This record gives sequence, structure tokens and C-alpha cells, in this order.
Amino acid sequence: MAESIAVETGTEQLLCTLQEGVATIILNRPEARNALSNELTPALRRMIHRCGEDDAIGALLLTGAGMAFCAGGDVKGMSASAIGSELSFDAKVADLRQRQRTLTGALVALRKPTIAALPGPAAGAGLAIALACDIRIAAETAFVSTGYARIGLSGDYGVAWLLSRAVGNGRARELMFTADRIDGATCERIGLVNRVVPGDQLAGEAFALARQLAAGPRQALALIKDNLDDVAEKDFLAALDSEAERLLQAAASADHREAVCAFIEKREPVFGAANKETEAS
Repeated sequence: MAESIAVETGTEQLLCTLQEGVATIILNRPEARNALSNELTPALRRMIHRCGEDDAIGALLLTGAGMAFCAGGDVKGMSASAIGSELSFDAKVADLRQRQRTLTGALVALRKPTIAALPGPAAGAGLAIALACDIRIAAETAFVSTGYARIGLSGDYGVAWLLSRAVGNGRARELMFTADRIDGATCERIGLVNRVVPGDQLAGEAFALARQLAAGPRQALALIKDNLDDVAEKDFLAALDSEAERLLQAAASADHREAVCAFIEKREPVFGAANKETEAS
């Protein structure tokens, strides 16, 4: 296994390592259940952007330190000053829109596989961040809650849209209205997480999947994400047309040629040799 390389994030509240094409980002405020802060959140935005730009990174794995994924916003700091009380309402709206687009918006837009590993609770904006990832793996002790209704808020960071995409509109309404705590087994049953594993196996299983995806045909995986995203944006015939164009793009790639050769030669394909050379240098 290749050596893990620490990546500077600008703060101890966010840790990042790069190993075998996987960027592992760790929310590191365990004493506050990894709640978002004015130090952690900008660093997270920067790292998401870097993951999209860095060709050495083939997959993103996002998790939390300690026994939580992310508790969302820091409720203790939600005084009038927390959202900039000196700003006009329109300025506050514009600011929040920009912060949302560069966090969960950027995660959804990332054309690389993203995995959220939940060692414990994901609530509020923390749940939105997990939902913005392609795949969610949870420890048996993890639970989620939308949380917003309990503190008299309606939701942010795209939580309603992302939750509806994951579990359907009817169930999303119940989860948003009640803000009930949903345990890991129920999350798996309703499709909110992809799988639940014992806590001591979470890090290993999540990294193994991220490593597998990072070693995959990167152009094809990006185009697959485009196809899947079309479900929410296009009717069937329009999606069908886009799918045809993307298939032919993938068919012209070096990864496709390598896969065909590997199939004929009865061996495992080795994708992205150029990327692997970049990582080794």
C-alpha cells in the first residue's frame, strides 16, 4: 500500500491525506461533534475545490473524527451575530447562497466519486453534506436527523432536495417535519445510506471502496455521474440522447481500450496509467 501523504488544509479543524488516489478529508472537531465553524467550513470548501482540480485525486472520502460525522451548524453560535446581523436581508441571502453553492453545491458538482463515512450522528447541514456525496456508509451506531424543525429553521445546504432524491419526497417530508432521530438500520432500509457496518470496520471498508473507485476508469465514472444526474433534470428521451453521446465519448478513451485488451487477455485492467505516473512522481 502506498504511503499516506498529509495535505495542508490551513487549520487543525480539518485534516486531509492523499493515498492511492483517494483524498480522505476528516472533519476534526470531535469535542463539538464536528460541528461546522468559521474555521472548518472555509477549509472544507477549499479542499473540495482542490479535489476537483487535482488529477492525482480519483475519489473523495469524507468522514468525521471521533464518534460523529457532523452535527451541522454550531447551535450555540446561532445568535443574531452568527449570520451577520449588520448585513441587509438581501445581502444575507446572497452570502448564504454563495456559501451553499461552494460546499454542498460543489460536492454534487464534483465529477469524481465521493463517499461519506458516518462513524456517528449526521444532523442538519451535516446530513446535507453526507447526502451530497454519491455513497454513504454508516457505522452501526450512527444515526441521522434533519434537526432543523427542532430549532425553528427550515433547512439549508440543499437538505430538502438532497433528502428527497435519496428517499423520495413523501418520506423526506416526514423526516423534515419531525426531525426524528433515525438509526443506522433504518437509514439502510429506506435508502438513506448504502450500507451499515460495524464501527471498527467503517474506516477500512470506506477506504477500500474509495480506492477501488479511484483506480477505475475516471472519464467513464464522470460520465456515469452525468447520466445519473440527468434523472433529476431531464425527461427520459432527453436523457437517452445524452447517454448516447457520453457512451461514444467513453468508447474513444484509453481506459476503454485498456478494458477491452484486458478482457481479451483475461487479466484485470489497469486504468489511468498517466494518472498513476503523476502520483508516483
